[in-house]
Amino acid sequence: MTVLVTGGCGYIGAHVVHALHKKGEKVVAVDDLSYGNPSRIGNARLYGADISSPDAAARLAQIMKDEQVDSVIHFAARKQVGESMEKPLWYYRQNIDGMINVLQAMHDSDVKKLVFSSSAATYGEPAVEVVPEDVVPMIPINPYGQTKLFGEWMARACEQPYGIRFCALRYFNVAGCGPVELEDPAILNLIPMLFDKLQQSKAPTIFGDDYPTADGTCIRDYIHVSDLANAHVAALDYLDRDERAYDAFNVGTGKGTSVREIVDEVKKVTGLPFTETVTARRPGDPAQLIGSPKRINEEMGWHAQYDVHDIVKSAWAAWQANPAHHIDTESWKQRD
Repeated sequence: MTVLVTGGCGYIGAHVVHALHKKGEKVVAVDDLSYGNPSRIGNARLYGADISSPDAAARLAQIMKDEQVDSVIHFAARKQVGESMEKPLWYYRQNIDGMINVLQAMHDSDVKKLVFSSSAATYGEPAVEVVPEDVVPMIPINPYGQTKLFGEWMARACEQPYGIRFCALRYFNVAGCGPVELEDPAILNLIPMLFDKLQQSKAPTIFGDDYPTADGTCIRDYIHVSDLANAHVAALDYLDRDERAYDAFNVGTGKGTSVREIVDEVKKVTGLPFTETVTARRPGDPAQLIGSPKRINEEMGWHAQYDVHDIVKSAWAAWQANPAHHIDTESWKQRD
């Protein structure tokens, strides 16, 4: 099997490439390197490409044929909720055009298996505490989530006419790190954003403490990136089955953790006695998103192995291992 991973040099993509290598699979990566680094993918062959460009479908198809690809894991997309609210048309162009190009290339090169990086943002603000995959209606509240839901619709529409076996993994809040060299390279997610503020000797920020939750801050289902990577390996095996009852799966723990609880865990793990500040809510953030993992537990035999403490501890170890932003904790504590 040869697996093509779009966005393979990014945070999640590199962990999936690592997991596939551990399984002995041949991997080919496609990445525009806007956030990724080629050093992160080991001996996987890398093709530089913007998959949303007009000529991307033809180029991807040629790569698939040349590399004898039989499976695709599609990550490459823009993923910032706030940015999607500010630049919706750009998000539609990047994420939807990219998905169209991947599907067209698969059709043109006769590749039949696709694992799609979807998101819990497809659910919007569901009226249930723990979200199952079949909750209705699915009404995303930001353009990012809309592009992910439409990506699922497009892939599903291609199943019967093109024979593409499709599986969407709806991630909740991905965090943590496996091997330290695979740390999150972008300061876009909560935990690295907290670390980045600490490195700058600034107060970390909580966006909104007036949500209808126990402590007023957003509640999310945090999933370790290594658990998520293993879910992709399980999904590829699932697509080999002739009988598949479902094509969409939550990847989460079924447990919610508030932003303030994450901040408190960061204090414990780092040993840094900082005081956070609170600012206004970010547009497009739902108050709570927790996903039921029952379907993926039962259908794929996948279960999360790590908890929030493991997530923060592994993220901190990776942050500290990087000389570019290592924090001298003793000096930090002694600062004015």
